[in-house]
Amino acid sequence: MSGQPEKTTKPTLAESLDTASLGAEVQSTTKPVRIWAVIGAAILLFQLYVWIRWITGPHFARVPTGPSDPPTLMKAILITWTGVILIGLPAGVYFFIVRPWRRERRITLDGMLLVSCGLLFFQDPFLDYFNTWCTYNSWLWNMGSWTQDIPGWQSFGEPRHMLAEPLLMNAPGYSYGVLLCTILGCWVMRRAKARWPKISNVGLIGVLVAWSFFFDLVIEGLFLMPMGLFTYPGAIRSLTINAGHYYQWPVYEGLMWGGVQAGLCALRYFTDDRGRTFVERGLDRVRGGFVRQQFTRFLAVFAACSVFFFVFYNVPVQWFAMHADPWPADIQKRSYFMSGICGEGTGRLCPDPALPTTRDGSATIGPDGKVVPPKDKELPTIVPFDRGR
Repeated sequence: MSGQPEKTTKPTLAESLDTASLGAEVQSTTKPVRIWAVIGAAILLFQLYVWIRWITGPHFARVPTGPSDPPTLMKAILITWTGVILIGLPAGVYFFIVRPWRRERRITLDGMLLVSCGLLFFQDPFLDYFNTWCTYNSWLWNMGSWTQDIPGWQSFGEPRHMLAEPLLMNAPGYSYGVLLCTILGCWVMRRAKARWPKISNVGLIGVLVAWSFFFDLVIEGLFLMPMGLFTYPGAIRSLTINAGHYYQWPVYEGLMWGGVQAGLCALRYFTDDRGRTFVERGLDRVRGGFVRQQFTRFLAVFAACSVFFFVFYNVPVQWFAMHADPWPADIQKRSYFMSGICGEGTGRLCPDPALPTTRDGSATIGPDGKVVPPKDKELPTIVPFDRGR
């Protein structure tokens, strides 16, 4: 009736609880994707900052092979494998990004993972952060690496004498190569689930870690390392297969990478009914249109991949690097594995438990056993105690 206030119905207790629950759900599902996206944006900006410093600085220079020439068979395999990796990159981009976009007008999760895994290449040299533990074959085309431009970097490196990242091999290899390993791991998880229907999610991840360990042993220990792509000179021999050879493979390498692969596979395998991962929760609440929503989604997925690599590999590997055994003679006699970091012609002994762990720019022990002061610096002196009068 006109002139009278409209009569309202007071909500029941059940309706109030439903409304509060819905609001809490909306609020809680809004946060994860935004938090992960902020982390991803920070990591991406940091990577760009370091890469720009590297490209525009003195460390963007080829690390020479040295006097040792790799065996003909090794060079032939490395050239062939590099060609296979390069050819596979455009195929991977088409299969995981272009074709799904043409069919669905969106970038699928695998497309997001392709780019995210490719960007993981930035963390590849982090395993040498405190002590040189891994080296690549400098016979492959390289422009040094961005290690010395990473804030706080400790291990030795200077232009033309540093870790030599094989760019043509690793950059594409990390993208579709790691993605294919992830897809294969998800297939293993599905097979395990079919074999043991009552297996828990933790059990599935355990199966995947075991599978990844075996897979890494075959790919790295029996293929990539014997063909001369890289070596682990600082491996702990008691925990190493083929110890003493340039292709020695530490078993903890398989466990660490197994953790990374388990994280990536779990991210792809455990999705909701819309095919979204746990880091994409709340994506529908992101405003700003399709492009902003998809970019937010990518940053969230990229953040998760980066965290898996950093936490499961690059954090624990620092302990092993600081407890490394002496570098085998089979590695030290091959200059293409030494990259001018230490050994003959450098005036620097290679890392050894008998030597103190040095920082980049600190004093070292020369081949004659004497202390070699750092350039443009003086060694500290002992200050006598104040004994009074």
